Amino acid sequence: MAPESSDRITDLSYRLMAWTFQVADFLFPKHNRLADFGIQPGFVVVDYGCGPGRYLAEASRLVGSTGKVYAVDIHELAIQDVERLKTKLNLTNVVPLLAQGYSCAVPGHAVDLIYALDMFHGIKDPPALLAEFHRITKPRGVLVLEDGHQPRRKTKEKLVDSGLWLIERETKAYVRCIVASHATAPNLVRLV
Repeated sequence: MAPESSDRITDLSYRLMAWTFQVADFLFPKHNRLADFGIQPGFVVVDYGCGPGRYLAEASRLVGSTGKVYAVDIHELAIQDVERLKTKLNLTNVVPLLAQGYSCAVPGHAVDLIYALDMFHGIKDPPALLAEFHRITKPRGVLVLEDGHQPRRKTKEKLVDSGLWLIERETKAYVRCIVASHATAPNLVRLV
Protein backbone atom coordinates (compact mmCIF):
# COMPACT_ATOMS: atom_id res chain seq x y z
CA MET A 1 0.00 0.00 0.00
CA ALA A 2 1.47 3.36 -0.99
CA PRO A 3 1.84 5.94 1.76
CA GLU A 4 -0.21 9.09 1.81
CA SER A 5 1.85 12.11 0.85
CA SER A 6 2.03 13.23 4.48
CA ASP A 7 3.73 9.99 5.60
CA ARG A 8 7.00 10.96 3.90
CA ILE A 9 8.51 14.23 5.07
CA THR A 10 10.07 16.67 2.61
CA ASP A 11 13.79 16.58 1.89
CA LEU A 12 14.25 19.85 3.78
CA SER A 13 12.34 18.53 6.79
CA TYR A 14 14.45 15.36 6.74
CA ARG A 15 17.70 17.36 6.64
CA LEU A 16 16.53 19.55 9.53
CA MET A 17 15.53 16.46 11.54
CA ALA A 18 18.90 14.79 10.89
CA TRP A 19 20.76 17.96 11.91
CA THR A 20 18.65 18.26 15.07
CA PHE A 21 19.52 14.66 15.97
CA GLN A 22 23.24 15.40 15.48
CA VAL A 23 23.07 18.42 17.77
CA ALA A 24 21.00 16.58 20.39
CA ASP A 25 23.31 13.55 20.35
CA PHE A 26 26.34 15.84 20.73
CA LEU A 27 24.86 17.79 23.63
CA PHE A 28 23.12 14.82 25.28
CA PRO A 29 24.91 11.63 24.26
CA LYS A 30 22.65 8.61 24.14
CA HIS A 31 24.15 5.62 25.86
CA ASN A 32 22.76 2.13 25.51
CA ARG A 33 19.34 3.30 24.29
CA LEU A 34 18.59 -0.21 23.04
CA ALA A 35 20.04 -2.06 26.05
CA ASP A 36 16.75 -3.07 27.68
CA PHE A 37 14.99 -4.04 24.44
CA GLY A 38 16.28 -7.61 24.76
CA ILE A 39 18.43 -7.71 21.62
CA GLN A 40 20.71 -10.75 21.69
CA PRO A 41 23.71 -11.89 19.63
CA GLY A 42 22.52 -13.58 16.45
CA PHE A 43 19.18 -11.74 16.37
CA VAL A 44 17.67 -10.34 13.20
CA VAL A 45 16.54 -6.83 14.08
CA VAL A 46 14.71 -4.08 12.18
CA ASP A 47 15.22 -0.39 12.91
CA TYR A 48 12.01 0.79 11.25
CA GLY A 49 12.00 4.50 10.50
CA CYS A 50 15.76 4.50 11.01
CA GLY A 51 16.28 8.05 9.75
CA PRO A 52 19.99 8.89 9.68
CA GLY A 53 20.81 5.74 11.65
CA ARG A 54 21.45 7.12 15.10
CA TYR A 55 20.93 3.68 16.78
CA LEU A 56 22.46 1.43 14.13
CA ALA A 57 25.97 1.17 15.58
CA GLU A 58 24.53 0.03 18.91
CA ALA A 59 22.14 -2.44 17.25
CA SER A 60 24.97 -3.80 15.09
CA ARG A 61 27.13 -4.34 18.16
CA LEU A 62 24.31 -6.04 20.09
CA VAL A 63 23.45 -8.58 17.36
CA GLY A 64 27.12 -9.25 16.65
CA SER A 65 28.68 -10.85 13.62
CA THR A 66 26.07 -13.61 13.49
CA GLY A 67 23.12 -11.22 13.52
CA LYS A 68 21.65 -8.78 11.07
CA VAL A 69 20.13 -5.30 11.33
CA TYR A 70 17.75 -4.08 8.64
CA ALA A 71 17.66 -0.27 8.53
CA VAL A 72 14.31 0.59 6.96
CA ASP A 73 13.02 4.03 6.06
CA ILE A 74 10.60 5.58 3.60
CA HIS A 75 12.98 8.44 2.77
CA GLU A 76 15.75 8.07 0.20
CA LEU A 77 17.99 10.52 2.07
CA ALA A 78 17.80 8.31 5.17
CA ILE A 79 18.98 5.31 3.19
CA GLN A 80 21.84 7.38 1.74
CA ASP A 81 22.84 8.45 5.28
CA VAL A 82 22.72 4.84 6.46
CA GLU A 83 24.89 3.71 3.53
CA ARG A 84 27.50 6.34 4.48
CA LEU A 85 27.34 5.37 8.17
CA LYS A 86 27.61 1.69 7.31
CA THR A 87 30.79 2.35 5.29
CA LYS A 88 32.31 4.78 7.82
CA LEU A 89 31.81 2.45 10.81
CA ASN A 90 32.22 -0.83 8.87
CA LEU A 91 28.79 -2.08 9.93
CA THR A 92 28.91 -5.25 7.86
CA ASN A 93 25.73 -6.69 9.42
CA VAL A 94 23.55 -3.66 8.55
CA VAL A 95 21.29 -3.84 5.48
CA PRO A 96 19.68 -0.53 4.40
CA LEU A 97 16.24 -0.91 2.78
CA LEU A 98 13.99 1.73 1.26
CA ALA A 99 10.36 1.04 2.20
CA GLN A 100 7.71 1.31 -0.50
CA GLY A 101 4.75 2.67 1.40
CA TYR A 102 4.50 0.43 4.43
CA SER A 103 6.06 -2.55 2.65
CA CYS A 104 9.71 -3.42 2.94
CA ALA A 105 11.91 -6.11 1.43
CA VAL A 106 12.56 -7.88 4.74
CA PRO A 107 11.71 -11.58 4.33
CA GLY A 108 8.53 -12.85 5.99
CA HIS A 109 8.73 -14.21 9.54
CA ALA A 110 12.48 -13.53 9.69
CA VAL A 111 12.74 -10.90 12.43
CA ASP A 112 13.34 -11.41 16.15
CA LEU A 113 12.78 -7.79 17.14
CA ILE A 114 11.56 -4.58 15.51
CA TYR A 115 12.10 -1.23 17.13
CA ALA A 116 10.30 1.84 15.83
CA LEU A 117 11.29 5.00 17.68
CA ASP A 118 9.70 8.44 17.38
CA MET A 119 7.78 7.71 14.20
CA PHE A 120 4.47 5.97 14.99
CA HIS A 121 2.60 9.24 15.55
CA GLY A 122 3.22 10.20 11.91
CA ILE A 123 1.74 7.06 10.36
CA LYS A 124 -1.54 7.68 8.54
CA ASP A 125 -2.53 4.01 8.20
CA PRO A 126 -1.42 2.25 11.42
CA PRO A 127 -3.21 -1.04 10.58
CA ALA A 128 -1.19 -1.35 7.35
CA LEU A 129 2.11 -0.68 9.12
CA LEU A 130 1.31 -3.03 12.00
CA ALA A 131 0.33 -5.73 9.48
CA GLU A 132 3.72 -5.32 7.77
CA PHE A 133 5.46 -5.62 11.14
CA HIS A 134 3.43 -8.78 11.76
CA ARG A 135 4.39 -10.19 8.34
CA ILE A 136 8.13 -9.85 8.92
CA THR A 137 8.23 -10.88 12.59
CA LYS A 138 8.83 -14.44 13.77
CA PRO A 139 5.94 -16.03 15.72
CA ARG A 140 7.80 -15.34 18.98
CA GLY A 141 9.07 -11.96 17.80
CA VAL A 142 8.88 -8.64 19.59
CA LEU A 143 7.91 -5.09 18.63
CA VAL A 144 9.27 -2.18 20.65
CA LEU A 145 7.23 0.88 19.80
CA GLU A 146 7.76 4.41 21.06
CA ASP A 147 4.70 6.66 21.21
CA GLY A 148 6.43 9.58 19.56
CA HIS A 149 4.31 12.70 19.69
CA GLN A 150 1.03 11.09 20.68
CA PRO A 151 -0.46 10.00 24.00
CA ARG A 152 0.23 6.42 25.12
CA ARG A 153 -3.51 5.79 25.03
CA LYS A 154 -3.55 6.33 21.25
CA THR A 155 -0.57 4.02 20.72
CA LYS A 156 -2.26 1.28 22.71
CA GLU A 157 -5.58 1.72 20.89
CA LYS A 158 -3.87 1.38 17.50
CA LEU A 159 -2.00 -1.74 18.61
CA VAL A 160 -5.03 -3.46 20.07
CA ASP A 161 -7.30 -2.45 17.18
CA SER A 162 -4.89 -4.14 14.76
CA GLY A 163 -5.63 -7.50 16.37
CA LEU A 164 -2.05 -8.55 15.59
CA TRP A 165 -0.11 -7.46 18.67
CA LEU A 166 -0.41 -7.97 22.41
CA ILE A 167 1.16 -5.48 24.79
CA GLU A 168 3.56 -7.42 26.97
CA ARG A 169 5.09 -4.57 28.95
CA GLU A 170 5.09 -0.80 29.18
CA THR A 171 7.80 1.58 30.26
CA LYS A 172 7.74 5.35 30.33
CA ALA A 173 9.56 5.35 26.98
CA TYR A 174 7.87 2.57 25.00
CA VAL A 175 5.52 -0.40 24.77
CA ARG A 176 6.89 -3.87 24.19
CA CYS A 177 4.57 -6.10 22.19
CA ILE A 178 4.49 -9.74 21.20
CA VAL A 179 2.92 -11.28 18.14
CA ALA A 180 -0.64 -12.37 18.78
CA SER A 181 -1.27 -15.99 17.90
CA HIS A 182 -1.68 -16.34 14.15
CA ALA A 183 -4.63 -18.67 14.71
CA THR A 184 -6.46 -16.35 17.09
CA ALA A 185 -5.45 -12.90 15.85
CA PRO A 186 -8.88 -12.07 14.35
CA ASN A 187 -10.61 -13.17 17.58
CA LEU A 188 -8.61 -11.13 20.08
CA VAL A 189 -10.52 -9.41 22.83
CA ARG A 190 -9.87 -5.73 23.41
CA LEU A 191 -7.30 -5.61 26.23
CA VAL A 192 -6.95 -1.86 26.74
